[in-house]
Amino acid sequence: MHSLPNNHTGARIKRLRLERHLLQRDVCTLAQVSYSTYTKTEQGVIPASPHLIAAVARAFGVSVATVTGQPYATELRADQLDVLIRPIREALDLYDLGADPDITPRAHQLLTDDAEALLVAVRAGEIKQTAGILPGLLQEATTAAHLAPRRDGWLLLASLYRTAYDVCSKLGYYDLAALALARMDWAAERGSDAVVGGMYRYMRALTYLRDGEYRTGQRLVQLGLSTLEQAEPSREREVVTGQLHLGAAVMAGRSKDRAAADDHLDEADRIAAGTGEAVSVHWLAFGPTNVRVHRVSVLAELDEYGQAAQVGRGVAMPSDWPASRQSHHYAELARAQLWTGQLDDSFQNLLRARKSAPQQARYHQTVRETYAGLEAARRQLPNSFLSYGSWLGA
Repeated sequence: MHSLPNNHTGARIKRLRLERHLLQRDVCTLAQVSYSTYTKTEQGVIPASPHLIAAVARAFGVSVATVTGQPYATELRADQLDVLIRPIREALDLYDLGADPDITPRAHQLLTDDAEALLVAVRAGEIKQTAGILPGLLQEATTAAHLAPRRDGWLLLASLYRTAYDVCSKLGYYDLAALALARMDWAAERGSDAVVGGMYRYMRALTYLRDGEYRTGQRLVQLGLSTLEQAEPSREREVVTGQLHLGAAVMAGRSKDRAAADDHLDEADRIAAGTGEAVSVHWLAFGPTNVRVHRVSVLAELDEYGQAAQVGRGVAMPSDWPASRQSHHYAELARAQLWTGQLDDSFQNLLRARKSAPQQARYHQTVRETYAGLEAARRQLPNSFLSYGSWLGA
């Protein structure tokens, strides 16, 4: 047997509860979660939902990462990804030191091309490749921005800080991801770009979504929308506005506000009808497909897993849709299908998540929790099931 199910999030929640000498009903009262859902999560019978994880983390006074066990250090070492995090951390810390006298930066267009290539790579699921290149490019772009402090140089730097956020958050280094976002804001302010400022607030709102701080996240969404109103009308502005509404919809769903979630989804749908599929605009993958994918996520957050599974099966992916977004959708769909007892379909979507973006899926908390839930169901599963568990971290 593989070791993953014995270290699922429910097991960690139980250890944290026992360390605090609390009964299960005590935790349910503190976290304001269902007793049935909580006990089944502890047992590993059902996967830990993001809502429950955040609620329990607040009740215990710990971070969400403590509850989920991220970053997954053993797997990171095996993939030689852990050694790539320190150079990123060091590059993020150089932001205000001025130009490095030992670095002669290349022409701005060459740096921009490389930064754009990293945005494409991370969305293709090439996390290791991106993490290896990013620190050196960050240092070069930092020096270039300080040597010639122009708008385009600062916005290039903001783009690289955004990529640092993507890498760190996908690998579970959430504190470092938050630092990368702070650096993105610092550079965006110097570039005086309202659209990038709105996008920063969208990404920052996602960090509060993950931590279960929905009210703060909602305030950031409103601030982002207000910031975008200062930008000149453009398709770019519409795309980021629509993406903010999608983030707000998931946040409303997680806080169990169906009306607000529907309002945000409807507004995003209206905007998407005008923009069409805008996959490469700031690489947000905004458009009608992303609205449909977010409807699945919102239904799952509202605990309407049967409907989420039904809607999710009907989502058709455009050929140019980023592999990372495809993988995330398959993971969400697998979770909904597990909750509704569709075990074979759930596992098939875990396989699709892995095929689409293997490096991302290996460190995706929903993938790991869904796999643990499938194992706990103890029914006949394909022979490939245990090998999938070994790949995840046995």
